[in-house]
Amino acid sequence: MAVKIRLARMGSKKRPYYRIVAADARSPRDGRFLERLGTYDPHAESVTLNVPRVEYWESQGAFATDTVERLLRRARNIAAGKAPRAAKPKTKKTEKK
Repeated sequence: MAVKIRLARMGSKKRPYYRIVAADARSPRDGRFLERLGTYDPHAESVTLNVPRVEYWESQGAFATDTVERLLRRARNIAAGKAPRAAKPKTKKTEKK
């Protein structure tokens, strides 16, 4: 059985709220899942994760979707005390005449 760590949509119309779940890759997005691993609220930009269980599923061969991978990276950086890097301003190119 191929397991994916992905988002399952909850909430109401125009107000999404997601559960981060470990689910069989063949099951529907909001369908049956194996374990609930956390939540993500895009409006409040809040992420809660059960990191040991996420690491367990990854050790069992589960792959995270791209969006969940981005959320995991951000949560791990915050847990490690690393601040996200600020973007560097681009230098303006001079025009040649």
